Amino acid sequence: MHLKPHCRLASLSLVALVLLALSAPADAQWKWRDSRGQIHISDIPPPRDVPDKDVLQRPELVVRKPAPLPAPVAAASAAAAPGKAPVDAELEERKRKAEQEQEAKIKADQQKAAAIRKDNCQRARDQLATLDSGQRIARIKADGEREILDDDARAKETRRAREAIASECR
Repeated sequence: MHLKPHCRLASLSLVALVLLALSAPADAQWKWRDSRGQIHISDIPPPRDVPDKDVLQRPELVVRKPAPLPAPVAAASAAAAPGKAPVDAELEERKRKAEQEQEAKIKADQQKAAAIRKDNCQRARDQLATLDSGQRIARIKADGEREILDDDARAKETRRAREAIASECR
């Protein structure tokens, strides 16, 4: 079966177009030289340890346009942040919330520290009042034995209580 020259030319043209279309994805290849000097070609990027200067070819980036939003959503996002993209508005909202949470955490920590200081102040004042009352004070030693505070120990405890009041009662 012999084809006429114009049919044969059309068939070859068709085959050439198909091969050309199939070769387009081959352009999206990475080409790099490894540390031993060998050249690699792949559709996967080179390992991270390959320096930028050894990357010989990168695939062309295909920029895709985002799908258009439905009209009500697009109008709402445009009205919410004029001049800003919806992604920017969402990012700004997340950033604002994170900052608010951080501020709230700092404020809560400050309130907790103030409450602890207030409690320490009250305990130090109560201790000083007990020491100034003149009544006998006993404490338990590490071995479990009771010890009555003498005048020197009472003076040391009084000094500690006054220092605690000075530092905690502001």
